[in-house]
Amino acid sequence: MTNILVLYYSRNGSTKNLAHQIAQGVEKTGAQAIIRTVPSVSADTQAISPEIPSDGDIYATEQDLVNCDGLIIGSPTRFGNMAAPLKYFLDSTSKLWLKGSLSGKPAAVFSSTSSLHGGQESTLLTMMLPLIHHGMLIVGLPYSEADLHTTTTGGTPYGATHLAAEQNTQLSSAEINLAQALGYRVADIATRLR
Repeated sequence: MTNILVLYYSRNGSTKNLAHQIAQGVEKTGAQAIIRTVPSVSADTQAISPEIPSDGDIYATEQDLVNCDGLIIGSPTRFGNMAAPLKYFLDSTSKLWLKGSLSGKPAAVFSSTSSLHGGQESTLLTMMLPLIHHGMLIVGLPYSEADLHTTTTGGTPYGATHLAAEQNTQLSSAEINLAQALGYRVADIATRLR
């Protein structure tokens, strides 16, 4: 079975909601979605926060990356870039990079912002950079997805997004459709590549 790792960091729930919709899209292909998150980092960004959640998604491991057939990563936007916890996790994957463990696997990105012009697209683009360094094949959303033409909230050709204005974690129908379409595309491509 094709395994797609949906890896995210979420602070207030919006990015987590996108991750779960993406996973639904993955599973529409018959593939298995493996949802993982990353822990917060401490104020000095050196030590990982010790709080392990009592419920919800578990923390990702290096082995999750090795075992996946495709990867979809997501983060809230922080000054037009991914949040530090996801970056911290990705920065720890040098051993996998040296071995080429992710090379040739499809990958995609997703994000959420609290304002319309809060840096969604720059965040998506900067999240692609470590994936490209790993040799992954970047998958986006084509304009054949009708919701890209009409969305007034989130959704870009670079990846799925959510506009969380006024702390609204509820996804719009367009955001749900585009998130599921992204998951479906990555899973479909990963299955074909297998």
